[in-house]
Amino acid sequence: MTAKRILVSDPISEKGVDAINAHPDLTADFKTGLSPEELIAIIGEYDGLVVRSQTKVTREVLAAATNLKVIGRAGVGVDNIDRDAATDHGVIVMNTPTGNTISTAELAFTLMLSTARNIAHGHNGVITGDFPAARKAFKGIEINEKRLAVIGMGRIGSEFAKRAQAFNMTVVAFDPFLTPARAEQLKVELAETPAAALTGADVVTLHVPLTDDTKHILNAERLALMNKGAIVVNCARGGLIDEVALKAAIDAGHIAGCGLDVYEVEPPAADHPLFSLGKHTAFTPHLGASTNEAQENVGIQVAEQVRDFLTTGEIINAINMPSLDAAALEEVGHYLDLSSSLGKFLAKLGPVNPDQLRISYHGGIAEKDTALISRTALTGYLEAARPDGQVNIVNSTAVAKELGLNLSESTINASTEYSELIIVELIKGDEKYRLAGTIIGKSARIVEIDKLFVDINIKGKFLIVKNDDSPGVVGHVGSILGKHDINIANLSLARNKSEGNALTVIELDSTPCENVMGELAGFTGIIDVKVIEV
Repeated sequence: MTAKRILVSDPISEKGVDAINAHPDLTADFKTGLSPEELIAIIGEYDGLVVRSQTKVTREVLAAATNLKVIGRAGVGVDNIDRDAATDHGVIVMNTPTGNTISTAELAFTLMLSTARNIAHGHNGVITGDFPAARKAFKGIEINEKRLAVIGMGRIGSEFAKRAQAFNMTVVAFDPFLTPARAEQLKVELAETPAAALTGADVVTLHVPLTDDTKHILNAERLALMNKGAIVVNCARGGLIDEVALKAAIDAGHIAGCGLDVYEVEPPAADHPLFSLGKHTAFTPHLGASTNEAQENVGIQVAEQVRDFLTTGEIINAINMPSLDAAALEEVGHYLDLSSSLGKFLAKLGPVNPDQLRISYHGGIAEKDTALISRTALTGYLEAARPDGQVNIVNSTAVAKELGLNLSESTINASTEYSELIIVELIKGDEKYRLAGTIIGKSARIVEIDKLFVDINIKGKFLIVKNDDSPGVVGHVGSILGKHDINIANLSLARNKSEGNALTVIELDSTPCENVMGELAGFTGIIDVKVIEV
């Protein structure tokens, strides 16, 4: 087996590189400082790419990355990766959101304290010999019993809140994914909107990604909701704050100051308006993840995530598809094989150019996370319907959207003959065609083809025969196959008495040639015949 190759194009922990090279099926090449042209020239040789923030993974890079399957970002932000292009090319993008949690939370908390107590300005006063004047000028603000607004109550926001509570601050949090139960567990007040969280706040700290919805989430209107003398802290992303509005609020005396690690434009200009403020400010050059521990953690974590995906299929911290850890992979692995085969069968048997692929889950499977199972069924369908090698599990939803194919999913409590059942249906206008499958023991089986009950394997070479429900048809099919030395491995029959026809599914050891298929199709009593290889 040829070893898969991973390019590490930005500096990460040596332990991370060692974790890749320790696997017998992987090789890591450590090449930093590549120009865009140099990266494009070599990226086609690699299955994986590990970056930090220096390497820009553009659409041009991804177009040249003909073998690339995964990009790992050592850190949280993926602004340097064209995520849409990665998805279009079927490349998984992973980040490491937990590796720098503590370092970022600690820096944000430090900036709050430094801003409140004028640490940077007091330091400058001491070392420039202006001790008496500095002592007189830089009166501080206590944070004890102050009201803190946390915008974004994920891992970092939660860690900040814990530290604030230890300093006797009252914490109110806004996060669209924070449940009342979780807020109660964290001992914070839950705000329904950013405005509600900011109203009456003495300090705000931001811990959300930069999106169209969060750009300038802290604007003039919301700054005005905070108490006079409030402090603003941002260690998340530049652009979350309207810096012009912040400067105006400070100049007006409503906001006392700010502690910033990130800026709308990085690096910021030396004459940035906020840098001219005389007190209650602290600025750092994007140091959120810059601790020895964080660098080590994210480097090891991203290397292990890329390694595990390329060797086991485990998907952790993916931002462009559902994640699937080892335990979940073990739990749903059989269903993934089943759903893929159902999709591939449907592509050969159902209507062409359908409008919708509908998947429903019955029984215990309905209680599991079925997102990846549904996407696998869609991928199987598209791989068979569009066999050009340009579809995989990452870009299948984007491809389906381009084709006008809608993917829908539902869970149904109604009982069936099976403890668990997956039904996959193609719909084109009023025309519908469906298949169903289940797991029997540890064996995945297809148990229904267009509402006729069968029992067949999910992989193999199959002859699908729709025929009149009359004597001799199946026997004649067997005779033709035998005449051409095509062995029957398995056979399943189903009858549609109301319509007077039947379905015969024959698993074969070899694939019939065109002459055999022509002979079968020409026999009286056979309505339709197809050969499917899955």
